[in-house]
Amino acid sequence: MPELSHRRRQLVLAICCMSLLIVSLDVTILNVALPAMQTDLHASTSGLQWTIDAYTLVLASLLMLAGSTADRIGRKRVFIAGLVVFSLGSLLCSLAPDLDALIWFRMIQAVGGSMLNPVAMSIITNTFTEPRERARAIGVWGAVVGISMAAGPLIGGLLVDSVGWRSIFWINLPVGLAALLLTLKFIPESRAPKARRADPVGQLMVIALFGSLTYAIIEAPSSGFTAILPFAILALAALAGLLWYEPRRDEPLIDLRFFRSAPFSGATVIAISAFSALGGFLFLSTLYLQNVVGLDALHAGLWMLPMAVPTFLCAPISGRLVGSRGPRISLLIAGTAMTASAVLFAGFEAETSGVSRFIGYALFGIGFGFVNAPITNTAVSGMPRAQAGVAAAVASTSRQLGQTLGVAVVGAVLASGVVASSYKETFVSAARPGWWILVACGLAVLVLGAVTSGVWARRTAERTAERLQSVEVREAAGINA
Repeated sequence: MPELSHRRRQLVLAICCMSLLIVSLDVTILNVALPAMQTDLHASTSGLQWTIDAYTLVLASLLMLAGSTADRIGRKRVFIAGLVVFSLGSLLCSLAPDLDALIWFRMIQAVGGSMLNPVAMSIITNTFTEPRERARAIGVWGAVVGISMAAGPLIGGLLVDSVGWRSIFWINLPVGLAALLLTLKFIPESRAPKARRADPVGQLMVIALFGSLTYAIIEAPSSGFTAILPFAILALAALAGLLWYEPRRDEPLIDLRFFRSAPFSGATVIAISAFSALGGFLFLSTLYLQNVVGLDALHAGLWMLPMAVPTFLCAPISGRLVGSRGPRISLLIAGTAMTASAVLFAGFEAETSGVSRFIGYALFGIGFGFVNAPITNTAVSGMPRAQAGVAAAVASTSRQLGQTLGVAVVGAVLASGVVASSYKETFVSAARPGWWILVACGLAVLVLGAVTSGVWARRTAERTAERLQSVEVREAAGINA
């Protein structure tokens, strides 16, 4: 990628953030629309789970393929394709005649989405090469999530109440078109110096692992253990296959050598934990506010503001902290705040005070605002720039896998305890185990943040980077490593 002026670099960042905005908006808007979709499409709790997880599951399965493909054939080219497919999928979702069609169209959306975030992060990583400037750019990137959290529920609530749930997908069309036109004009093409070969076997095993695991979790409450056992076995077999097969490839889909770095491994598990908490939090909160408290979609969206505003404000602060002091402080703040929020909600009764609810949302927003920058920065820092797309895709995959598992696990816990004939009366008690699962997620962020950001962890990262760099140099020289 050619050296760009400061103004051009900021424009590239803005365009990449537009792609994150529509992908993030899609999640927050959809959560606000869940009760309306449940009524209109006669969906069960598992049906609502699939409207979210069909998207995040496909996204998680294809992110690493998209990242490596972008490194190979050109990041701008893949980014443009992602914008086109995502916008087309959004249009189809707005026209879905039933729940099954909506789930399939959400999967088309996800195919496009898989080409956006990891590729955009790779573009940012190769545009902002100075570590401190890159950390700040990633902080801005994280702030966009806060913007989507603030705007998504409000826009979604307004659209659902005034036009209907189908209109929530329309917002992606003008933003996607604007991002497409700006990308064509202003983002330069870039690719890795050495193209990586495709890994179809590894890709199939990733799809089998994520798909079978998610299906087993979501369908367990309604189908029973015997029915989901084959899918659980398939998930274990796919995981074992990946661990055996990938290290034996010269250019694997998942480079397991990355995980020799304690900060990288920690960032991966932290991302899964944090986004599991986010997925479960939004799922439970939306159903609670509308189906138990009795708020309409717009007022339920307004209740997301105490979470969204701190996320927006804390993300750039976290980016600066990571750039100047490293990831440790941000991760400790994130883990503490998210744990405290989940503990507060775990003690909720059906009629809880607005003050307690406000504090719980604000704490979660603070925690989530601080967690994004250290995850992303740790994932790409120290890795060879030629593998920036793959490293960023692993971080993005961890996020989406976490959100998928959060909705699947928390939704399954809720479905197993709630009684349809007395939904309001049983919801709070059925949701309480789900909140305690989110407590565990917050504690994981806190503990791993402390363990994987110290001196020992940094040394493992340095050793891993040296090994990867030496292998890259030997491969570039045509020597079989």
